[in-house]
Amino acid sequence: MMKKITSLLILLLAFSFGYGQTTLYEGDIAITGVNTDNPDQFSFVLLADVAAGTTINFTDNGWLTTGAFTTSEGVVTWTASVATSCGTEIIITDIGGNNYSALDFSLNPVGSAAETDLGFALSAGGDQVIAYQGTLASPTFLYAVHVANGNGWTDATNTQNTALPAGLTDGVNAMTFNRDNCIYDRSVLANQALILSAVSDVANWSGNNGTRQTLGGAASYSCIAAGTCATTVTWNGGWVGGTPDLSTEVVIAANYDTGSGSFSACSLTVNAGINLNVSDNTYVEVENDVTIDGDLTVQSQGNFVQNDNGGSFILNGTASVNKQTPAKADWFYYTYWSSPVVGETIGDAFPNAPADRRFWFNAANFVDTDGDDIDDNADDWQYALAGDIMTPGRGYAATESRFHFPGATGTATFSGAFNTGDIPVTIALNAANTGVNWNFIGNPYPSAIDFDAFQLANSGIIDGAAYFWSQASPPSELNPGNEALNFNLNDYVVYTVGAGAGTTPGTTKFVGSAQGFFVPALTAGTATFTNAMRMADATSNTQFFKTNNTKSSNSIENKLWLNLTSGNGVSNQILVAYVDGATDNYDGMYYDAPKLLTQDYAAALYSLSESDEIKYAIQCKDINSINENEILKFGLSTNVEVATIYSLSVEHFEGDFLSNNSVYLKDNLTNSVHNLSDSDYSFTSEAGEFNDRFEIAFSAAALSNEVFEINANAIKIVQLDNSNIQFTTEASTFKSVAIFDLLGRALYSLTGDSNSETYNLSALKASVYIANIELSNGATVSKKFIKQ
Repeated sequence: MMKKITSLLILLLAFSFGYGQTTLYEGDIAITGVNTDNPDQFSFVLLADVAAGTTINFTDNGWLTTGAFTTSEGVVTWTASVATSCGTEIIITDIGGNNYSALDFSLNPVGSAAETDLGFALSAGGDQVIAYQGTLASPTFLYAVHVANGNGWTDATNTQNTALPAGLTDGVNAMTFNRDNCIYDRSVLANQALILSAVSDVANWSGNNGTRQTLGGAASYSCIAAGTCATTVTWNGGWVGGTPDLSTEVVIAANYDTGSGSFSACSLTVNAGINLNVSDNTYVEVENDVTIDGDLTVQSQGNFVQNDNGGSFILNGTASVNKQTPAKADWFYYTYWSSPVVGETIGDAFPNAPADRRFWFNAANFVDTDGDDIDDNADDWQYALAGDIMTPGRGYAATESRFHFPGATGTATFSGAFNTGDIPVTIALNAANTGVNWNFIGNPYPSAIDFDAFQLANSGIIDGAAYFWSQASPPSELNPGNEALNFNLNDYVVYTVGAGAGTTPGTTKFVGSAQGFFVPALTAGTATFTNAMRMADATSNTQFFKTNNTKSSNSIENKLWLNLTSGNGVSNQILVAYVDGATDNYDGMYYDAPKLLTQDYAAALYSLSESDEIKYAIQCKDINSINENEILKFGLSTNVEVATIYSLSVEHFEGDFLSNNSVYLKDNLTNSVHNLSDSDYSFTSEAGEFNDRFEIAFSAAALSNEVFEINANAIKIVQLDNSNIQFTTEASTFKSVAIFDLLGRALYSLTGDSNSETYNLSALKASVYIANIELSNGATVSKKFIKQ
């Protein structure tokens, strides 16, 4: 009976607290201060009005990259006893005995606080305060801070760390600061959007590891009613009425190009007969409503962002987004698209693409029972007809006109009211598939989005990998598929959230406007794009297909990109990344991405693991695994039957360890070790799969081989006449020289004892050969030469 009464009491309390509850969203509060030195204390400001009975939970449990809280710490819940206004700042303090106070700066009570899950205790060695509504099992995140240890957003492998909670974005509605007692400097106190932006900027925080901060302040925050702008600023050849920001209504009354300066606005109006042009590498950010009576044009690398989900986009004039692709080798090279506007048709977006070269991907029809990543009955790709209206969030594939000039760029113009607010997209999963359930989606906004934020917000629906079409090679009858000529599945640039990088160096987490891409489904359902994922900056929209941009790196993490090329068109890149949260085993596609291999591809390089048979395009490993004794296995698979010289190289690397250690490659076939940090490695291979041929380490000794290679430039090979070829070096004396043809057949096995040896090689025909050379000091080198 007592158990039943207790359950009834809990039910009644839950009903009481839920009554009149205001549902909040990310950024509806901001945490403004934290003291981890005793007594525990934190403060937050409401950025929305809340009704009496509204509850907000604060936990120091960490958020795991797998999409759940740790459970070893506690929860403090604040409850509004009366209706409480936007702009109210509340200071929560531990007063002992698992009791907490909730006061304003004048020490007046503001609602109540209670430790609803015991164990809340902030650590000066690093901790987090994460605000949410709902339950620990099913939270809706509002804001988060991480303080003290300088680790930033990392997986919650201990109580002092946390991953960035799903749906939150660092610098937008989350902040990390390297002090255990810290406070927002209160530089901005008016307008919700401006307050949130300022509080989330780490530059506006200060703190001390030994001195508690005085939370709160004599000046109070003020909020402007949603959709209301404080003042009006007009562009009429110059800014009249002040400088535009997120608190000001902006009226464009004369032509304006953001090449003269990006700007933010509370609301935006473009007058009739006036043009607003958003140039490449600039942005316009609008908090609320947009009214276009004139013309709005966003160029290929410009960003146009609306923040408030309730903001409207009223189009009485014209609005368009112009996109330009990188140079295409020919007309039949596809681009993956997505529409950033409402109501655009296939025919208007791609008027010059042949009708049989415009497609969308029906993921519900994708059935792959043999694991080759190709639909078994060829009904997954569907024709996109000229009159079809492009569905927001769906991916589309289209070529250029048959009259496209080789080497020229492609273009597309999307015209109509801009998409804004939540954009749902259906994610399909077919239980008959033996492999990955692919879905073809796309960025629905006229701005770049943060893929990490998108995946975290939809982590129960999609895995953490994105596949972008790079179109590196032409179609061929040798490539598998359902058509006479098929494209190579190796032509995907792959990005994973866990790696924070892609198979091509410089690939970032940002998905360009109008960009389509593939994601793997975890379950059937709906993934949602939101305005919170959009980027209002000058640089995030520069990535479309491949990019040469560099990406800042955490020096603790180490990332190694390897490149396989050949003279007959093979081009493969892979990534091995030592990152926080990963293990040395398969961690799912949040970290690890398999190579898309099908029968009859040309050649592919991939990394391997001792614990599984997966061929990796991206392999993430434990951040602490990298050391001088680490050995990595790599495989080569090739269907090229003709004589081919391949080249293995280090394309790029990041991280302190790799900056201070060389990369050594061991070829187990030739029993040679080559320093890839000094030069590329050339080799020949017959057709087949070779999973034991190559290893990489970060010291020659780790490869259990006493020899190591010197730079190939230290060896000179000169043909003296039709028969005699001279080998010279200043590094040592020659011990042996083995000559191979391009098929890997051994032709000569020669010896030497000086630093200059001349050999009669009259039996060699005019061709390219490889000399594997061993010096008396133990060094080896593999070098190509031409016999004329």
